[in-house]
Amino acid sequence: MTIRTLIWHEHRHEKKNKLVASLYPEGMHGALKKAFAGDSDFVVDHALLDDDEEHGLSEKRLAETDVLIWWGHAAHGDVKDAIVERVAKRVWEGMGLIVLHSGHYSKIFKRLMGTPCSLKWREAGEKEIVWIVNPNHPIAAGLPECIRIEHEEMYGEPFSIPEPLETVMISHFEGGEVFRSGVTYRRGAGNVFYFRPGHEAYPTYHNPDVLRVIKNATRWACNPARPWTGIHPAPNVPHDKAPYPLEVKGPRLHEDGQEGFR
Repeated sequence: MTIRTLIWHEHRHEKKNKLVASLYPEGMHGALKKAFAGDSDFVVDHALLDDDEEHGLSEKRLAETDVLIWWGHAAHGDVKDAIVERVAKRVWEGMGLIVLHSGHYSKIFKRLMGTPCSLKWREAGEKEIVWIVNPNHPIAAGLPECIRIEHEEMYGEPFSIPEPLETVMISHFEGGEVFRSGVTYRRGAGNVFYFRPGHEAYPTYHNPDVLRVIKNATRWACNPARPWTGIHPAPNVPHDKAPYPLEVKGPRLHEDGQEGFR
């Protein structure tokens, strides 16, 4: 099957910071697209925060997306709450979600985690070693035992997220901190992966191993069931519609609005 992939990017830093613009002349979303270059299993598009009033995330576009990749940083607060709820609903219905780097503090990630998602950080351009602690996981396919990144922003524990479904990667930084840098979740029918590397001031998304992780994660996150089962309502099941006959007992609300035994 073809995995319909949408890269959502804030795209603010490239417009304001010459260093970021020089590192990513086609935008960070342009660099991320290269993870899928030449692979016919993926159809990749992008959406930007300032595309339109819906941040490029219309209901139609999300309905046509199998996996959404999310990068945000300086403008988390500019994402409308209604759009966050729309994305969350699609995840519950089965759309995969890959959250990158500072997206840990995005509204959508915090909405799905139900926790502050806070952490320690330091921007010092230090070396990061991403250790693959679950080498048999599909997200780790084709990777060496560790990914070496020469210059990155440090993220450190404690990371206030729920206990992950799986921890695939742990990072160690030059300054001594460690961090759960590749973790998975299931929310409803949707697979979610958080991947730490990707600070805008460093060329992390030109690292082929980092791009391989993102591609692997996108394949892993895709729910092949089409159409998705959706979020079912919680309808009343009258006692005469129960799978087996039952005797109605105890207090209940009657059609006339009165509670009691009848």
